[in-house]
Amino acid sequence: MDLWETDGAWPASSVAQQKVCVVGGGPAGFYTAQQLVKGCQDVQVDIYERLPVPFGLVRFGVAPDHPEVKNVISTFTQTARHSRCGFYGNVTVGRDVSVEELREAYHAVVLSYGAEGNRLMGVPGEDLEGVYSAKDFVGWYNGLPSNRELNPGLNCETAVILGQGNVALDVARILLSPVDLLRKTDITQRSLEALLESKVRRVLIVGRRGPMQIAFTIKELREMVNLPDTKPDLVASEFEGVAEALKEVARPRKRLTELMLKTALEVPLEKERLRRLAASRSWGLRFLRSPLEVLPDPRGVRVAGVRLAVNRLEGKGDSALAVTTAEAETVDCGLVISSIGYRSLPIGPVVPFDPRRAIVPNTLGRVDQARGLYCSGWLKTGPTGVIATTMNNSFDTALSVIDDINSGHLDVSMAKPGSLGIGPLLDKRGVKPVTFSDWEKINQEETRRGEAVGKPREKLLDVEEMLEVART
Repeated sequence: MDLWETDGAWPASSVAQQKVCVVGGGPAGFYTAQQLVKGCQDVQVDIYERLPVPFGLVRFGVAPDHPEVKNVISTFTQTARHSRCGFYGNVTVGRDVSVEELREAYHAVVLSYGAEGNRLMGVPGEDLEGVYSAKDFVGWYNGLPSNRELNPGLNCETAVILGQGNVALDVARILLSPVDLLRKTDITQRSLEALLESKVRRVLIVGRRGPMQIAFTIKELREMVNLPDTKPDLVASEFEGVAEALKEVARPRKRLTELMLKTALEVPLEKERLRRLAASRSWGLRFLRSPLEVLPDPRGVRVAGVRLAVNRLEGKGDSALAVTTAEAETVDCGLVISSIGYRSLPIGPVVPFDPRRAIVPNTLGRVDQARGLYCSGWLKTGPTGVIATTMNNSFDTALSVIDDINSGHLDVSMAKPGSLGIGPLLDKRGVKPVTFSDWEKINQEETRRGEAVGKPREKLLDVEEMLEVART
């Protein structure tokens, strides 16, 4: 039977009276679907995802040496297999089907497609060879199909990462990790081979504010401090006055800052001192610096350095602002990675979008002035927080949908076709969706290929190959 055929009867998964669709099969989409299915016994939820594979940033954003973070995939899989949940991959909303058509077919549409764009630095030279966004670089080593041909040049000694969040530390750790530690992860074979030949031995992680404002967490910092064959390179003078300021901060920030202070200022014990002396690689934090210009090599083609403004802080704590001074300095490097944040993109003219904040304007997930339209995840809040943050904000959006159904604010009295209305449109346009059972064929093939080389999986990098496996 064709995916959309019904033989005159609605399929078992579509008998629910209320139809809700979720646009985006990443963490926000699955958490929203999970809460909807759990919280409303008469709702059918369909997830539409542009790639043939689900899980979004859990698959393509989480560092390969952090497999424990990917354990949420088992929860998402339970949701996808629920009798009142459907998954349709390989469907790009805004191209294959419009938001307007989804709104015709469903009582509610939840936009959860995340932040696919990059925030630009806005400085001369950021388009030179050897300058990459962290999003693209992470996508390269994690197997995102659109980044598989990235081929970053790693034949330089020094790399500079602009930004001091967890993603910046993930990138630094991958650049400096002994390859033997990465061989047993799900990092792609292409990136593993490139890292094996890498000449990068020094990574500087640069932030525009001070030690008290960094955005990474203590777990990621501890991993950097303990990274084999690698030593820290912190400037003691950049921590002046920090110890005194610790009295006023919350415990998580205090513990994190104390670890930085210990790493920067304390004389290590003999074993650690000898380990650092023997290390062939180093990582460093540099504070109160903002990019002014990426400097080209003599040919004007490739990055040769980055010119940084020296900043001063106005205010204190998380609200402190970085203000540039007339002072500047240059760091020679052959690789620059901008880790200053992801950015959501507008999906269509009928969906309100705030270009300055790069979010869909909303109140508790309800899109402003668009009844029946909702948003969750980074599209709702901006690219902040960890997966648990996304879970909570997605649950909140789902509860808004459920409240609107129960209160009558959302009119569900008229029957809607759901996927049975979208299916024929996709058929007409030559779009063949990938179901969750199709994805499980891809999953099995990736797992098989991984086992052959001692890895948990070897990801398929090409969309066409994914579709071929899914339809075998």
